[in-house]
Amino acid sequence: MENKEVVILLVEDSETDIEMTLRSLSESNVCNSVKVARDGREALDMLFPADSGLQPLKPSVVFVDLRLPKVSGHEILRRMKADEKTRDIPVVIMTSSREKVDIDRCYELGANSYVVKPIGFEDFSRVVKELKLYWLVVNQPPSQKDQ
Repeated sequence: MENKEVVILLVEDSETDIEMTLRSLSESNVCNSVKVARDGREALDMLFPADSGLQPLKPSVVFVDLRLPKVSGHEILRRMKADEKTRDIPVVIMTSSREKVDIDRCYELGANSYVVKPIGFEDFSRVVKELKLYWLVVNQPPSQKDQ
């Protein structure tokens, strides 16, 4: 039986939010590693490393902000859900936007969850831990196809 490494891809440009998320994730040992992309282009390069010779990242879940430099979170979501190699990877939108248009668009593009980031560290940490527990322990993903 394959022992798959559990990896979270965090796509976030705010150093404060990156630090808070990494700190919250490290407080339990559910995942082996967290990869951070600080803009949308970097995330797409990790997931779809065209012509680079690198292996594409196969995260267990992706946490993505909407407002990113270079490529938006909407576009990352659209690309992931349009590609058969990444469409089954859960994508959790973690953003400060409560705008109905953003929420609706993300779900139309195939988001698995939409979470508005809490302001204080304790609430932020609790939400990140709950997301991690749900997506990496409670949720049963589809079986992995040969890719």
